[in-house]
Amino acid sequence: MTEIIAHRGGAILWPENSLAAFRNAIAAGADAVECDVHHSADGEVMVMHDPTLERTTNGRGALGERTAAELAKLRLIGAGGEAVPRLEDLLSLVATGRGGIQIEVKADWRGRLDTPLLGHVLAALDRHGLRPRTEVIVFEAEVAAAAVAAGGLRSVAWLFSPAMIRHIGLDGILAVLRRTGAGMVETHESAMDAELLSAFRGAGLRVGAWGANHAPALRRMLDLGLDAVATDDPVLAISLRDR
Repeated sequence: MTEIIAHRGGAILWPENSLAAFRNAIAAGADAVECDVHHSADGEVMVMHDPTLERTTNGRGALGERTAAELAKLRLIGAGGEAVPRLEDLLSLVATGRGGIQIEVKADWRGRLDTPLLGHVLAALDRHGLRPRTEVIVFEAEVAAAAVAAGGLRSVAWLFSPAMIRHIGLDGILAVLRRTGAGMVETHESAMDAELLSAFRGAGLRVGAWGANHAPALRRMLDLGLDAVATDDPVLAISLRDR
């Protein structure tokens, strides 16, 4: 059965990457929640998609230039006064249930690899006993390889954009996956089809997609039989899957 993953907590339904969204997604029966993480200026792991604050908070500038205490004083837009969550806050919530979590380890606000971030994520997971229920997902192959080497995770997924297929082809994609050792691969739903799925399955990989947020795309992913779909509307996805 295809796992339904609440992308950014369910960004169509609730304020993205907010604790309220994650609570609602868990209550709705999502198999896992997905979040993005960055470092604060003082090394705290914070939950937010963008490296900058303007789109989702009442702050301005780079998240990475603010301390965790400064970020705690900001408010997420539309989230009822909620501050930018720390990863520790989200993990405390996930640990109370049985579902999983996907954590996308992001580059820093300058677009550079944040090498220590993965280690801090893994340490936080271990404090909550969640490493076996966690999939680390990442676009940077070097970080994917490091996550595989760390061990103990449910899975490591290498993410690639549809443009990557045009640049390096399917053989190139598979070569990167072999180099990283990742056991899962994810791309945007628009690039996923039966041929691509068959190639990945033939390589022994779990296969997921993101970006399926409305009924036609969700039905197509479910009909393909993907292992996981990360969606901004987990309620709709669950209803279509279980219907």
